[in-house]
Amino acid sequence: MKPDLSVKIGNNYLNWPVLTASGTFGYGHEYLNLLDYSRLGAIVTKGLSLQPKRGNPPPRICETAAGMLNAIGLENIGLQRFIQEEVPGYKDLPCPVIVNIFGNTVEEYGQMAAALDKLDDIWGVEVNISCPNIKKDGLNFSSSPESAHQVVAQVRKCCQKPVVVKLSPNVTDIASIAAAVEDAGADAISLINTLLGMAVDLESRRPKLANILGGLSGPAIKPVALRMVWQVCRRVGIPVIGMGGISNWQDAAEFILVGASAIQVGTANFVNPGAAQEITDGLEDYLATHKLFSLEQLRGSLI
Repeated sequence: MKPDLSVKIGNNYLNWPVLTASGTFGYGHEYLNLLDYSRLGAIVTKGLSLQPKRGNPPPRICETAAGMLNAIGLENIGLQRFIQEEVPGYKDLPCPVIVNIFGNTVEEYGQMAAALDKLDDIWGVEVNISCPNIKKDGLNFSSSPESAHQVVAQVRKCCQKPVVVKLSPNVTDIASIAAAVEDAGADAISLINTLLGMAVDLESRRPKLANILGGLSGPAIKPVALRMVWQVCRRVGIPVIGMGGISNWQDAAEFILVGASAIQVGTANFVNPGAAQEITDGLEDYLATHKLFSLEQLRGSLI
């Protein structure tokens, strides 16, 4: 009998523990000919806002040692076009779709959640709280437990679907933020988002990104991500979805060992479009080899 790799989030289940990370898998249709979607726990769409967003001017991606910097600026088509153009195709996908959302105000987060809650082909929402609150001097919602709690409580009030909250690593005490969003009603927590970084060009003496600063992702951030996931898993009782530099099944198994219930694959998708499926296969083989009947027997078993 094959091991059980299903994951429970809230009152719902995902068949597999490997999800694709927001911003690395488009709106979900782009990779259809490159891997078996039925082996994915879920697709997490690129970030979606109430109104369309153009993003930052180029150059907005550059490669770094063991990773990449991006300053895309959350470019997206906006809620209305997303519902009209992307959602109809989700009914034919063999895996769930989780929509990553962000807003400039608490009210915008609530509007987004309420609209998506009405759509049968959307499994849940992932709430990106790394965005600036235009009503609070531009401070990120993730900058304090209080502001994080406020956003998630509003989303929870407007949405009956599973609510996953994506945390920023650019804070002093990530475990306190995690505890706040759990208290506000989150069904799960995903972490980490990108680390703030920059790169410079010695010949031009200019930043490599037009935005100057960008989000660092890829294998370079894995030790930081692993540490933060371990800290958060020790603080909260809801499922934690780990991400940050996961490139193979061994990386994924490490995150599960420190307490993660599931993982997301991000930057690795750009290098190997089949990475998520290969990680699912590798985890299944690892459990079978070690005579483990479910992922729960591995989760949090770090000695």
